[in-house]
Amino acid sequence: MPPPPALRPGIIPLRPLQLGDLLDGTIKLIRSNPKAVLGLSAIAALLASVPLAVGQAFLLNSVGGALADPANVSTAQAELTGLYGFASQYGGTLISYAIQFVAVTLLTGVLTRILGRAVFGGKLTAGESWQLVKGRMPALFGVVGLMAAFMLVPALVFVMLVVVFSLNASAGDIGWLAVMSILFIIVYIAYYLFIRTRFAFASPAVVLEGRSPLDAMRRSWHLVTGDFWRVFGILLLTSLLVGLVAGILSVPFTIAGTLFGMFGAGSAATTAVSAVLIAVGGTLSAMFAYPFEAGVAGLLYADRRMRSEAFDLVLQTAAIEQQRQGWVHASADELWHPSNSARS
Repeated sequence: MPPPPALRPGIIPLRPLQLGDLLDGTIKLIRSNPKAVLGLSAIAALLASVPLAVGQAFLLNSVGGALADPANVSTAQAELTGLYGFASQYGGTLISYAIQFVAVTLLTGVLTRILGRAVFGGKLTAGESWQLVKGRMPALFGVVGLMAAFMLVPALVFVMLVVVFSLNASAGDIGWLAVMSILFIIVYIAYYLFIRTRFAFASPAVVLEGRSPLDAMRRSWHLVTGDFWRVFGILLLTSLLVGLVAGILSVPFTIAGTLFGMFGAGSAATTAVSAVLIAVGGTLSAMFAYPFEAGVAGLLYADRRMRSEAFDLVLQTAAIEQQRQGWVHASADELWHPSNSARS
């Protein structure tokens, strides 16, 4: 006789999870609370997409104007167009990344708290979730800042070395420099994936366990230990799936915006339409990507705790008591503290 199905009061069964459980649970998280999850994601995505879209629209406008009448473009005008386009593109990109850093960090905290309650079948509004996580935001920004430092420092050091080497290199050394750059890119991609996997659970540890940034990163490292390749594979597969769907959502708008920007160059109206189309495409793709990646990472964190700490026994006991009472009490949030693990 097969064993009885695991208790499932919320978005996942309270047992170690398979890949299908993680994806299904994330979809159920979005469907069970679309106003909070998709609404907040849309706001964050729009804030991050608009500066980039405006920069791209102005770049396309300047390039389109030069292409429309190349014979009348002087050298000075071409240089000015190039400088203008560079400033528009990369200025918008930098602003977009800065906004994205703040918005996505805030969104991750709120969505993680919503997920923590949804495991038990409870719901939180965006406002309720914000009240619960706002005190954890400094620590959450600390984690994101440390992650950014881990990612950026090696790249900056390499760029500085390349610049110094280039100033003193002869023509024959350029080939070696190109080879070293390719090797660095390969190694850096592996390093990036390693760091991202090892610290994937730092944000849930900050929000749900109340840890400091460094302690949360140590906690994530410990949870991933012993199951690195599985965690790596699931996160990588999720990124690929999200990238595919996000691309499908954004490509039609991006193509339309690009065509409007290039072939309607010189017109303020077409520039505005181009910016709107590109922003809509970016918002739609990010609105899907943000909650899905955060949801899978949060549920994978729960799975690792169930596998390594018998946390499913704690969740099952609490869920049975909540079913007896007939509602999900706010005290369910406290169960995520590591002191409640069966093997703490």
